[in-house]
This record gives sequence, structure tokens and C-alpha cells, in this order.
Amino acid sequence: ERTGIRSLKVGFNKVFGYYLEVTKANIQHVPGDYQRKQTLANTERFITPELKEKESLILGAEERMVDMEYRLFCEVRDMAGQYTAAIQQDAQAAAQLDVLQSMAEAAVRYRYVRPVLVDAPRLEIRQGRHPVVEQTETAFVPNDLHLDDKERVILLTGPNMAGKSTYLRQNALIVILAQMGSFVPADSAVIGLVDRVFTRIGAADDLSTGQSTFMVECAETANLVRHATNRSLIILDELGRGTSTFDGMAIAQAVMEHIHDRIRARTLFSTHYHELVNLETTLEGLATYRVEVEERGGHVYFLHQVRRGYADKSYGINVARMAGVPRSVVRRALTLLQKLEAGGDRPVQLDLFNSLAYEVHEELPFVHELRSLDTDGLTPMEALRVLDRWKRQLEEEPYAEDKTTV
Repeated sequence: ERTGIRSLKVGFNKVFGYYLEVTKANIQHVPGDYQRKQTLANTERFITPELKEKESLILGAEERMVDMEYRLFCEVRDMAGQYTAAIQQDAQAAAQLDVLQSMAEAAVRYRYVRPVLVDAPRLEIRQGRHPVVEQTETAFVPNDLHLDDKERVILLTGPNMAGKSTYLRQNALIVILAQMGSFVPADSAVIGLVDRVFTRIGAADDLSTGQSTFMVECAETANLVRHATNRSLIILDELGRGTSTFDGMAIAQAVMEHIHDRIRARTLFSTHYHELVNLETTLEGLATYRVEVEERGGHVYFLHQVRRGYADKSYGINVARMAGVPRSVVRRALTLLQKLEAGGDRPVQLDLFNSLAYEVHEELPFVHELRSLDTDGLTPMEALRVLDRWKRQLEEEPYAEDKTTV
């Protein structure tokens, strides 16, 4: 207003700070108290004592603001410190209320029931469910569990993908939920208090300390055997799978006998070593259970139901087929399995690498042609024609199954 310069601007840079900018066309209107600071092509920049004073106030404001905030913070902190005990008590009460409200909401929403806690070595769970898996599956199959002083070890058999691990984990989770004060996912549950839950589940190595998968498995098992008591709950999922068949089977049986005879803890033990089911005749506190499957038309259907008895097959090849393993590999595996099962006491390792397993039968019509075929001289189209002709020959002439192993 004083200068009458309508295009007068206030600018800022890190070199000069705040300045007044005037175009060359208005230079004659600049008051005498303006101090020239910089000349540019089309403008002149000036400063005034009043502008420098405002600059000092503005640039120092942030530092003063931080000092003021910290001073106020210290005042509030000192005032709140007088009520530390009350604040902590309120926070603990709010936290407990939050936990209890969350457990109550889960119990109502997911049909949990109140467990009965007893001071006895019992686990009676009727139609128990896995609290996490049932939220991801459209039709979760619940199962019962019965453990007491007379039947304290369950040996669970069944194929991969049938639900053994889920069954083991769900019962451990039900015990933990019950003892933390929550309702549990079941129709009813009588939970004998446990001092700790020991688990040996999964397969993983520890590369940082140079421990193999089997070493980690043994270390976890050693900790379990040393510290478990008759009030513990033990979950063992396929112990011994990290080494050779006979080593793993021997370790699994020895651990199971030690738990049964000395620790006498309630135990769920899943395995693919079907030979271990014979322990039911020598260990009076052990019972065998299996996860049911149904076999129809060469396909396996998992029913996810736990029943008394034991499985005599693992259906590993069926699972491989379901996982998308190529048909040629599956057929080859079936052939090897038949040879191994028919071999009786022959060493498994030798059978797998037996050259007879790869025998090419001379009865096949194209074997001689294949031996003399110049593969380097064939064009892609000629190779396809040869393959197509061989395929049609196989389809037209019925060969016995035992003569088509290539």
C-alpha cells in the first residue's frame, strides 16, 4: 500500500532468507529505506530491517515450539506420575475386559461350550473342532477324544492329507483354550489340568546353527522326554521321519515306550510306521486309532473321521497324483511299489535301483525300430509322425500290463 507496487512479492531462499521482489518496470517506486540485496534479469530483490526481524521470529518459531512441547510434556508426565499405580490398575482391568469380551464373542459366534476342568488325568472331548481350520473349511468334520489313566496314549495312523495333524493340533488348542479361561470348540469337554503342552510337529532345519531337520527333531524330542511329567500333554506328529525307515521306526517306538512306561503322560502320537500298531498288544495304556478314508474306483476320498483301529496303507502315491505329479511318474511309482511289496525282506534301497526295474520289453513292436532310429537326422515333424504311429500301435493291440513297463 505504501509503495503502490501491485506486483510486489515476498520470497524466501536459503541464501538470503526473506526478501521483497520488485520488477524492473516498478523500480522507480521502490522506497528509499529498501536495501538492495540481489539483481536478476527482470527483477530486483530488497530487504528491510522490519522484514529481517520477522524472519528471525519465523525461523526461530520451530525451535521454540519444540522446546515448549517438551516442557508441556514434562509437566503432564510429572502430573501423571503421581497416579502411576491407578493408571496401571485401570490398564490391566481394561486389558482383561478386552480379552474376556473377545473370548465371549468367539464363543457365541462359533458355538463354543464351557469346559469342565478337573484335577485328574482325563481328556474327554466330544465333537471337538480346530478353532482356525473350521473357519476356512466349508464343512469341518469334528472328532472325539478319550484319554484317561487306563488309555493314555493314542497311536494315530492314516494317509497324508487325511487330517492327522489337524486332529492333534485341535486337541492341544482345546486344552490351552480351556486353561486360559475360554470356552472351547466342541459339543462338550472335560479337561484334566495339564502343567505343560509339549509338541513335536513339522519338519524344519536350523541352518544358522548347522542343525539338520532330523537334528532339530531329535533336540525337540530330547527336551520333551526330559521335562514332561505325568500331568503333561504330549503331541508327536510323525516322529522319526527325518531319517531312514528302520532308524526312524526304532526311535519312534523307543520314545513311545518311554512315555508310556516312565512319564505316563497323556499322549497323541501320529505315524506312518504301521508296524508300530503291534505295540497295542504290549503296552496296556496304548490304543490305536485311524483316520478313515474311502477307496472307490482307484480314487481315495478322505473322510476326516477318527475311528478305533489302524490303517494298513499310506496312500502316498494317491496323494502324489492329487498334487499333480505327472502320470508317468505315478505309474512308475506304482510299478516300483508292487515290486517292493512283492519282494518281502529284500532291502528297499537295492530294489529302488535295481536295473531290472527299468527293463525294456522286446515284445513291444517299436523297440527294434527305436534302437535303430537316427534321432539326429529326424525333423520335428517326422519325429511327431513316428510317435503318433507308435501310440496308435499301442492302442490297437492289447498288451498285458506286465509287458508294457518301459
